[in-house]
Formats: sequence, structure tokens, C-alpha cells
Amino acid sequence: MIQRAIHHIRETAKVPSFSSYEERLHPYIRSVFKTVPVAQELDVDGNNLIFRLNNDSGKPTLVFAAHLDKINHFGRFFSDLLPVDNTDEFIEGAMDDSAGLGILLTIAELSSGNNWPNLLFFFSEMEESKGLKEHPELLKNKGEGYEHGMGATRISKYCLEHDIIPDEIITIDTTPLFKGQPGLALYSKHWELNALTPAEDLIRKTKETVNRFKSIDSGIKNDNNTNDYLKYGEEFNRQSNKAVVSVALEPAIFPYHQKGERGYMWMIFAALWTLSWLI
Repeated sequence: MIQRAIHHIRETAKVPSFSSYEERLHPYIRSVFKTVPVAQELDVDGNNLIFRLNNDSGKPTLVFAAHLDKINHFGRFFSDLLPVDNTDEFIEGAMDDSAGLGILLTIAELSSGNNWPNLLFFFSEMEESKGLKEHPELLKNKGEGYEHGMGATRISKYCLEHDIIPDEIITIDTTPLFKGQPGLALYSKHWELNALTPAEDLIRKTKETVNRFKSIDSGIKNDNNTNDYLKYGEEFNRQSNKAVVSVALEPAIFPYHQKGERGYMWMIFAALWTLSWLI
């Protein structure tokens, strides 16, 4: 399981899928889902991808989400394949969010033959804001028409328009919270950062989800930070009549938002192991 995850992380980390160029990763993502017999791709706008695994009305629906875009730390001149390397302790390269992508692809592969809930996989464009703010000239159209979080917005809009309302959304990203130490963080109170007034049912269900994570791994640090889980939590809970839990599970990387990001092998395994038990 961990070797498959490392393989997928390495392969996705190599691809220069910088913000607005996420389509460079689409062939690899699709190649993995072609090996999953029940996988169905849904036709969402932009550089986003959605895959559905089963649609049984008698089962809950769980979403795993990650973002496709990387921050361009290389400027205009970069090789066809970005550098990536690993030891027994670290994997080094564009870990934000190749770590999340590798974990999601591994879960998709593991799903075959398991009696799991209905699964949706969200792969979003333009999660990162750094390039758009600091170097818009490196984006397509010099950044015109692009905005931070537009991928999660488009994915949410598609699902709401097609009455695809999940029970839980778990976004896998990477965290700077541990400042060079290994760790696994769980962000859960998205309403504190997206100006949403949470219904009591949403608070209760979110607590239940957090407690499930804690029962699997008591060492997870409960905190909060910004990423696509805020947008999913806001969009689904504002525009549907259902309390949709949105949390983010994030293994530590260091340095953060720089070349040579390092992910800890043990934390990647811990995140994958926790999610497999959670399902």
C-alpha cells in the first residue's frame, strides 16, 4: 500500500502542473482510474476532475479531495520533469499537493472488491494563491480570469446542480504546522474561516467525524488553516439542505511553499492508514 502511494506521489510530483496548467496531470490521473472497474468520470468545467465509484442510494457518499496545481518555484525555465527523490525517511519534491494526490490514487486502487461507501474523488484547479498574487505573468493569460479556489467552487457547483450531495468531504493537503517535525493535522472548523454560521447538525456531525479520526489515531493534531476544504464546506452547506461535513487531513511537509519540499514517509503512511480505516 505505501509503495503504491510513493509511486503515485513520485509520478505526480514530476509533472509541472503549475496553477492554470493542471491539465498536464490529467493523463496520469485518468490512467489510474481506468484500472478501477467501477470508476466513472463526470464532466466538470475547467481543469478539474471528478470520478465516481459506485452510486448506491442505500449507502452514504464519501468524498476524497486534493488539488492538482503546484506553485511554480522555477520561473519560465523548467525541465519537462520536475525533480523528485526519496529515502526511507523522506520524499522530496513538489509535495504540495502531490502527497495528497498519491494518497487519493492509492485509495482508488484499494477500493476494488471492498464493500465501501459510495466514493467521489475531487481533483481541483487553482487551489494555490501564491502564484496568482506574486507572479501572475507565469499563469495562462497572465492570470486574467483566474482566481484562488475556483476549482473547488466549480466542483461544488457541478455537484449541487446535479444533486450530488455527499455526506462527508475529506481534503488531503499538506501542512506547515509542525515546522520541520513530523506530524498529522486535522482541520475541521471551516466555518471559523469562511464566515459560515454552522447549523447545530453540522457541528454535531463534524464532531463525530473528528472523534472517528481520533479513535483511529489519537496523535492527530486538531487545528485549522486555509485550503479547499473551506470552499467545499461553505458551498455545500450554504446551498443544500444537508449538513455536509468538510475536514482536511494533512501530513507535515518542510520546507513549505519552496523548492525541495520534504514529506515524511511515516506521516504519509499514517494518513493513508487512517483513511483506509475510516472508510
